[in-house]
Amino acid sequence: MDGRIFGREPGQGDGEGQGFARPHAGAGNSYTPVQVGQLYQFPAGVTAAGQTIGIIELGGGFRQSDITAYFKSLGQKPPTVIAVPIGTGKNKPTTADSADGEVMLDIEVAGAVAPGARIVVYFAPNTDQGFVDAIAHAIHDTTYKPSVISISWGSAEINRTAQAMATLDSACQSAAALGVTITVASGDNGSSDGVADRNNHVDFPASSPHVLACGGTNLQGSGSTISTETVWNAQPQGGATGGGVSNVFPLPIWQAKSKVPRPTNPAGGRGVPDVAGDADPASGYIVRVDGKTFVIGGTSAVAPLWAGLIAVANQQNGKSAGFIQPAVYAAQGKAAFRDINQGNNGSFHAAKGWDACTGLGSPIAPQLIRAIKPTASQSRLKIAANRKKIEVRKTK
Repeated sequence: MDGRIFGREPGQGDGEGQGFARPHAGAGNSYTPVQVGQLYQFPAGVTAAGQTIGIIELGGGFRQSDITAYFKSLGQKPPTVIAVPIGTGKNKPTTADSADGEVMLDIEVAGAVAPGARIVVYFAPNTDQGFVDAIAHAIHDTTYKPSVISISWGSAEINRTAQAMATLDSACQSAAALGVTITVASGDNGSSDGVADRNNHVDFPASSPHVLACGGTNLQGSGSTISTETVWNAQPQGGATGGGVSNVFPLPIWQAKSKVPRPTNPAGGRGVPDVAGDADPASGYIVRVDGKTFVIGGTSAVAPLWAGLIAVANQQNGKSAGFIQPAVYAAQGKAAFRDINQGNNGSFHAAKGWDACTGLGSPIAPQLIRAIKPTASQSRLKIAANRKKIEVRKTK
């Protein structure tokens, strides 16, 4: 292992390590992030003013001129976007076929669905230590104080060492304890997660029990009406949502009733993903990268989409949602999700309730916002859930 967290996606050019973003130039529908938000019933006329969305990046960069032009095209005021260097990481935009596509997708999706939010991009080296340092800095950032952090980088658990995963998971656990929500893309290579052995694998850090893992769908609709929504699977060439069962992290108590399949390794059990959203490049997002307009898909669009929704919820609720997994799983039967029950990601099939393709489903925003508003009882449950997970890992 050379310490790199994620290599280039096939066919994306010779830029440095990528997230999951995939340029797409084929047939199909495409949407602005605002239109995707409308389909998921994000509340109209509200803002995320006073909220900060943190974004972790391990390469690439952004240009203010692109941000200004893009949000002008949406009829929105451009968000304040701040670059924070971590170690030798820095905002270093190059060309549209580099990791700039990932950076701009994250900024533009989060900013468009959470107007008024400040966006802080933490640029770190593409190494295990760089990844941990970026998360640790973001959750302890007393200057910008992000309430939600979006991550669209990762690789299969089998590609990481146990020590590296434990260290990064510990940082994510600290975020949960501090009331910071972390949203993470579940990967774009189906149930195998792109591993050559073709066995089932899940992506890390999406498999951490302290993050909200975000899977992908193909979304078809207009205005505020969804006509169809199915599991994103355009394999072998077009990618598919990541999802499955962790072989490293045990089944969390808040997922105990979700009928998660058995892991290959008895020490595992955590089901991935938790939630979903539009990800198929064939129903992708219109974005601007280095002066050019693309349609980009991938679960790396879903992490900032959910981060934006959580920022809006935090503003509307007057409190940070923090560690939301117990609340979202408790809300499964409360019309907070559009249950996806068509399609597969290879080995796993969509089904009623939670499944290893799209988790609980895509958001029905008004109900979801109400469901994740912190209450005294939810806070006690979160603390108990954290303690229980710590005890489970210690006994393994």
